[in-house]
Order: sequence, then structure tokens, then C-alpha cells
Amino acid sequence: MNEKRASMIAICLTAVLAVSPAVDFAQGTNTFSGEAVALKANALGVSLALADTGALPSSGGNLNTSVASVNVAGIASANTLRSSTSGSGSSSQSQATLLDVNLLNGLVAATVVKSSSTATCSGGQASASGNAQLVGLTVAGQSILVSNPNLSISLPGGISVIVNQQTSSSGGNAGSITVNALHVTGPSIDIVVASAQSDITCS
Repeated sequence: MNEKRASMIAICLTAVLAVSPAVDFAQGTNTFSGEAVALKANALGVSLALADTGALPSSGGNLNTSVASVNVAGIASANTLRSSTSGSGSSSQSQATLLDVNLLNGLVAATVVKSSSTATCSGGQASASGNAQLVGLTVAGQSILVSNPNLSISLPGGISVIVNQQTSSSGGNAGSITVNALHVTGPSIDIVVASAQSDITCS
């Protein structure tokens, strides 16, 4: 009887040890990355990053930050700057919003500026998507309607405005996207409004 019991215990232990590695592999977790910044500027000797969540840990979580208002004469002003980034389960997402945006003494202005990005895992495959929303956008006094990503507008003085700028990559188990609602560049000017980055690596 004791021999049979000992034999059964040995068989059970062997089965558990054989299965354990497979169980550990199946329970692997996705890893995340993300960051949202309401306003970044390197212009005319001024450098700033406002309502910046900082980098999301690879384990995920939730980061939020906000700034009531900013006014840097000749460069940028805005109200209610908010940013968030998070990652859990099968997705990571980031978002940035601002109100009453005014860049370069009114050269670029908008009532509402918002960007969002998402990276997801499904069946071990990664995908990424995002979008920007701009209400009341004007560039050099002209109203701009935003539809497709990466609308580029060239202005005198070597200034370029990219609306709903999107950079993404996804293939296999990794996906990444960055959405900049507005990106203004020129001589000694680099301003990004509402940047939302999301990344994920599927287990």
C-alpha cells in the first residue's frame, strides 16, 4: 500500500514539473511604453516641456499631469493643459489636450487641441492607431480643416506646420505610434503641441 502511494506521489510530482514550464510561458505578460506631453518647445532660446507625464514603466500603470495655463511671450500660450498615459492588460493608451492655443504671436491658433494614441495586442499580434482633433484651427489667418494625417503647410520664413503628425510601426508582437496634433518648425523653432505616444510588446 505504501509502495503504491509513494508511486502515485512520484507520478504526480513528475506531471507537475513537466507542466510548470508551459504554464509559466502561457502566463507571460505584455510590456508597455508611453508618454504624453501637452506642450514642448525649443524656440528662440527658450526650452520647455509642460504637462509631461514622463515615461510609462514597462509594467504599465497610469500617469496623469496637468498645468492650468502657460504664456511665454512670442512663443506660446494655452490653457488647461492635460496629459495622461496608461498601460494594462492588452493595451496602452496616451492622450494630451489643451485649450486656447496660440503659437508665435497668433501665426498658429486653435480653440481645442487634442491627440490620442493606442497600441493593442490581439492573439499575440500588435497594432497601433491614433488621431488628432483640432477645433478652430487657423494658420496664418486661414481656417484649416483637418482630415488626413500629416497635413503639411509651408509658410514664409522657412516655417513649416504639420497637422495631425503621425509616426507608427507595427509588425509581429510589437506596435508603436506617436501622434503630434501640431508640429511647428523653422529657424531656431521647434514646437510640438499635444504629443501622445503609445507602445506595446505582446507576450
